[in-house]
Amino acid sequence: MTAKIGIGRPTLGVVDAVALIVGLVVGAGIFETPALVAVTTRSEGVALLIWLLGGGVSLVGALCYGELATAYPHPGGNYYYLLRAFGKEVAFLFAWARMTVIQTGSIALLTFVFGDYVSRLFPLGDYSSSVYAAAAIVLLTGLNLVGIQQGKWVQNLLTISKVLGFLLVIVAGLAFTPTIQARPATSPEPGALGAAMIFVLSTYGGWNEAAYISAELRSVEQNMVRVLFWSVGIITGLYLLINLAFLRGLGLAGTAESGAVAADLMQRAVGESGAVFISLLIAVSALGAAHATIITGARTNYALGQDFSLFSFLGRWQERGNTPTQALLVQGGITLTLVLLGTLTRGGFEAMVDYTAPAFWCFFLLSGVSLFVLRQREPQVTRPFQVPLYPLTPLLFCAICAYMLWSSLAYTGVGALAGVGVLLLGVPLLMQARRQ
Repeated sequence: MTAKIGIGRPTLGVVDAVALIVGLVVGAGIFETPALVAVTTRSEGVALLIWLLGGGVSLVGALCYGELATAYPHPGGNYYYLLRAFGKEVAFLFAWARMTVIQTGSIALLTFVFGDYVSRLFPLGDYSSSVYAAAAIVLLTGLNLVGIQQGKWVQNLLTISKVLGFLLVIVAGLAFTPTIQARPATSPEPGALGAAMIFVLSTYGGWNEAAYISAELRSVEQNMVRVLFWSVGIITGLYLLINLAFLRGLGLAGTAESGAVAADLMQRAVGESGAVFISLLIAVSALGAAHATIITGARTNYALGQDFSLFSFLGRWQERGNTPTQALLVQGGITLTLVLLGTLTRGGFEAMVDYTAPAFWCFFLLSGVSLFVLRQREPQVTRPFQVPLYPLTPLLFCAICAYMLWSSLAYTGVGALAGVGVLLLGVPLLMQARRQ
């Protein structure tokens, strides 16, 4: 039961893949979650430790994905692991959730953030954010329709600009703001550390998208693990440094009370011009993350079309541009619909954060379990990289995913029900696909 692969020769190098993953993960979330973490931890040292632990958890997951991605390089990524481990039913529901909830909701959310911050500089009226969001989706989707070569160069440029911007914020916070005397730490409330980890891990989320470009990565057996390690390492270093800059420049209380922590830091460091700079930086960060999500999301849709005749129109690969044309178009259409719904309800943007989480962590957990299943079922498959300390490392990864799944269901309420409802809409489609 192997999906047909119609892609051309691999075109991505290590630098390209690292730029893609760093660009995807380091989005607008890092400008929101430091305040939430500071509120819940009540200690500068604990806050920084939580961010370091987030990097450690991501590294544990990267070790598991290193084995899966090198043993089963495929544009479907998680979809392909679930297909081989649990069969077409589970794989179909994952692809359906990713196409209608997880990826498209993330793209819509990120482009709304892009629109919000560009609108601060160049407003276009009452629906300015929505106009910019829709324009970004059309532009970035069109760019990838031309070809992956053009897409990867734009992503590299966006990621480099983002990282340089982050470094400027870090330097401003560490070198050009008076140090605020740290207040005595107080003990966090029961359960506060778990809540802080939810915020932190959501900000680290996205490194696993490397699995979706495994079939397009040159020398994947050697390079995939390098991509994962370099990506997680760079992201962890950036997050630790920028949080250290926030805490040094604003203090724990100032960080916790800030509604726009990066803007407040830059204003304190260099004045009003800092607010303009940070708006541009957040816009670039959100745009880069949205672009990377568009690239990886379309690969799952392509894999779905390869395996199910009901969605066969998604399984077409354009040889000239080395890109899944129909999958990109459908993804763009669904995302534009979500932008429209978010515009009409005005509460849709916030709800997207809630309803994507349960589906994401459910299938993330199943991907971890698939490592155990495939080791037992297919021992003959060559594994260029094997996760160290097996089975302890993947067991730890699965336990973390199970905790995050429970937390997402417990804390999101109605939003979680909406995500589960959309997922269940895929069941009748699955039955139709099985009949065909």
